[in-house]
Amino acid sequence: MTPTDSIAAADLIVPDWPAPPGVHALCTTRGGGVSTGPCRSLNLGTRTGDDPAAVAENRRRLDALLPGPARWLHQVHGSRVVAAHSIEAPPQADASFTDRGHAVCTVMVADCMPVLLCSEDGLRVGAVHCGWRGLAGGAIENTLAAMGIDGQRIIAWLGPAIGPAAFEVGADVRDAFLAVDASDTAAFAPSPTASGKWHADLFALGRRRLARAGVERVYGGGLCTVSDPDRFFSYRRDKVTGRMAALVWRDA
Repeated sequence: MTPTDSIAAADLIVPDWPAPPGVHALCTTRGGGVSTGPCRSLNLGTRTGDDPAAVAENRRRLDALLPGPARWLHQVHGSRVVAAHSIEAPPQADASFTDRGHAVCTVMVADCMPVLLCSEDGLRVGAVHCGWRGLAGGAIENTLAAMGIDGQRIIAWLGPAIGPAAFEVGADVRDAFLAVDASDTAAFAPSPTASGKWHADLFALGRRRLARAGVERVYGGGLCTVSDPDRFFSYRRDKVTGRMAALVWRDA
C-alpha cells in the first residue's frame, strides 16, 4: 500500500499487529483531505454538515489507497453485522465481515472505538464500530459469530477512541455492562468531580469482551481522540466534527 500525494503516510495509522500475509488494514486521521472548518481536513462522514463535494473528494482519496471501494455502513450505535461483499447501498449496521478478497470492511469513528479483526489464516476479516451501546449490546460477539471462527484463532486491533480520562458516563452506562458481567466494574472509576458519574475505559471493556469470546491476541488501544485535536476528530470534544475510518481487507 503506497499513499497517494493527497494522503501522506503520516496521515494514516497502520495497525501494528501480527496479521497474516494478505491481510491489510489502516485507520485514517483528520489529515490529508480538503474539508474546511470544524471538519477539516479528511472528513469521511456524510452526516456531519460538511460540504458533500469535499466529503466525496476525501472518500475518493481514500479509495485510491484501496483495492476496491470502502464498504460504508449507515451506523446507528447498534450491534447488527453485515457481509461487506454484499453491500451496495450503506445498510443500517455497525459491523461488517467478509471472506472475499478486496471487499473492504469499513467503520467510521470520532470517539467510538474501531475494532479490526482477522483470522489467523487470513481468510476472514471484520470491522466493528464500538460505542458503548454497541459494545454492551454485543457488536463484537456478533461479528465473531458471523465470521464463524473460534476466538482463539482471531487477532484483534483496537483503534483510536475516547480515553478513560475524558469519557465520563452516568450510572446507566456502567449498569449496562455490569448486567452482563459484574467484573466489568474494573473498567469504571468514580468521577473525581461529579457525584454519580463514572469514567469508562472503552479499551479495557473491549479487551474484556474479546477475552470472554476467547480472543487472546489483542493489539492497539490507548490512543485518545479527545486529547489530540490536531490528529483526531472527537465528537465529545467538539460536537460538530468530522469522521475518521478504520478499514480491513484481504487479498483475493
